[in-house]
Amino acid sequence: MQVTSLDHLVLTVADVTATAEWYAAVLGMEAQVFHPADGSRRVALAFGRQKINLHQAGAEWEPKAARPGPGTADLCFLTEAALSDWQVHLAARGVAVEAGPVARTGAQGPITSIYLRDPDGNLIEVSRLD
Repeated sequence: MQVTSLDHLVLTVADVTATAEWYAAVLGMEAQVFHPADGSRRVALAFGRQKINLHQAGAEWEPKAARPGPGTADLCFLTEAALSDWQVHLAARGVAVEAGPVARTGAQGPITSIYLRDPDGNLIEVSRLD
């Protein structure tokens, strides 16, 4: 038995709307409203063939992580764009680069990364395969 890929992950956030707007403007993700089988209204961030479901802190959907909370994630995203272009893009949006570019090792091999923080303080790594 073996899993084959990641379908989605969940971020618990302080403000779903602000988070969705930030990920759309800064990382180019698409905020999507969806209605699961229970009839609720939820928000996800779509990119590629993956998505990030957003849970409002204090009103998380069940089942949930044992200790959900804003600012507890460390996520790495791959890009095909030059990191120098990312630095210009981020500066134009007032988003500070915390570290990088720096050499790292990702799941697919060597990468070069820059690090920033989302509105909740989650560590966001934007990486390009070397």
